Amino acid sequence: MLRRKIIKHGVHGLSILGASSLGLGTQALGRNLPALISHESQRPLALWGAMVSEVRSNNAIVWSRSDRASQMTVKWSLDPDFKVSKTLAPVTALPSSDFTARVLLTNLPSGRRIFYMLYFESLIHEGARSIPLYGEFSTPPDDAYSPVKIAWSGDSFGQGYGINPQFGGLRIYDAIRESGADLFVHCGDRIYADQPLKEMKGGGKGRRWFNLLTPEMTKVAESLDEFRAYYRYGLLDQPTVRFAQSMSQLFLWDDHEVKNDWWPGRIIKDRRYKERSCDVLATRSRRAFFEYSPLPPSWMKHQRIYRKVKYGPNIEVFALDGRSARGPNDRKFHYLEHYERNAQFFGPEQLIWLKQSLKASKARWKLVVCPQPIGIVIGSGGLNFDGIASSEREPKGRELELQNLLKFIKDEVISNVVWLTADVHYAAAHHFHPSRAICQDFTPFWEFIAGPLNAATLRPHRLDKTFGAQREFLSMPEDRRGPGKSPLDGEQFYGIAEASHEGQQLKISLHNLEGQKIYQKVLNSRI
Repeated sequence: MLRRKIIKHGVHGLSILGASSLGLGTQALGRNLPALISHESQRPLALWGAMVSEVRSNNAIVWSRSDRASQMTVKWSLDPDFKVSKTLAPVTALPSSDFTARVLLTNLPSGRRIFYMLYFESLIHEGARSIPLYGEFSTPPDDAYSPVKIAWSGDSFGQGYGINPQFGGLRIYDAIRESGADLFVHCGDRIYADQPLKEMKGGGKGRRWFNLLTPEMTKVAESLDEFRAYYRYGLLDQPTVRFAQSMSQLFLWDDHEVKNDWWPGRIIKDRRYKERSCDVLATRSRRAFFEYSPLPPSWMKHQRIYRKVKYGPNIEVFALDGRSARGPNDRKFHYLEHYERNAQFFGPEQLIWLKQSLKASKARWKLVVCPQPIGIVIGSGGLNFDGIASSEREPKGRELELQNLLKFIKDEVISNVVWLTADVHYAAAHHFHPSRAICQDFTPFWEFIAGPLNAATLRPHRLDKTFGAQREFLSMPEDRRGPGKSPLDGEQFYGIAEASHEGQQLKISLHNLEGQKIYQKVLNSRI
């Protein structure tokens, strides 16, 4: 019933809602409504909203999806009423890309609010247009005086918690939107392709959680179309769509975009799967990841998920990929005393890129966004580890990569490196210092964890002392045991990194589902 309402009224409802929430008003929307055509069914639908990503100093990519073969036209303006605007050449949305389309906006002014409008026009019925979608985002400033806010979190739809209309959907996105962040970084597990949904599940304390369902969400994703369907599902959530049309985003991926705790070459034994090769599943998932992210068309050639975004003179974000080059999770490889293929986490190519990029960065604050925390032991079954840490005293296995990187940062005197991450379904602050470490050849640094966005809250993991990790904050009691808590308990978290005082300070804050600040740390620049 609810899904039929979404299909029937979703475009008009989302467009009006988006216009009013973005300050455009119904009058501005009315001026751009397409002329009525002979048959309403000829008009393309754009139920999945719009997104912006890969925002640089003077360009950005706008994304949307139609329900049929059509062409997307985008225009942008510095004026919310579009009195002066620039219209870009249309691009096609075809079955080969699941009717998704993207347009590159160029020659944007720095440090400004950009407003955009887009619509789809049928390739078969001339003049048959969708109702327009409106959005806005900020371009990075070119001066060091303007404050910049970067928000981050991860983990959507895990443990059977999908879109619950009775709960208000993914309400945390409303809180992040209202925070005034300039950029949101999704650290991974944007979908849980290996965890199908049921109409109802327990929410703890005798409560019930009711999921909006689509047919594709009742089985694990194996085919390309099934992975696509998981991404489409997330965009049926109205807070997500409102959020996506109000700021730019940067997407990473982790394991649940493919299969829990996967690595290249893994053959799974899960009976729910007909396709058992994680390499095959990852290829299909990677294609869907691209189609449902505002990435440039050239991305399909290289398919490199790790990348960097400089957001003004004070902040540069280094987004990492912890899946595509890692070795197996088997315990024996975590105890290797020498570096080899089976001990990889980032892989040599990405590690070299990260070193060179950090060294070349002119930004005051270097935010390294990793899908998984580096300071805690993350298990994966009785004989496996899924993270970097191995809990051994001396660096071994994947820790050898981290040791190499941290030593490089120290030797090259690269200052103000801060790690942001998610994955473990709680919020925390970790400080690393050589005086507490077994391995002491590195500069002290911080790691901040935020999440989940919409999933179960899990119990805390054990700290690894190899690099002297010390927990300064934890969003739950350290001795919590038992099953995870549902989103109904409000323990969903996001973080904000804000550069202020001409970049001399980086203020880190962690927030709950309602946007309330639960922790804050002010870091002072060392340069």
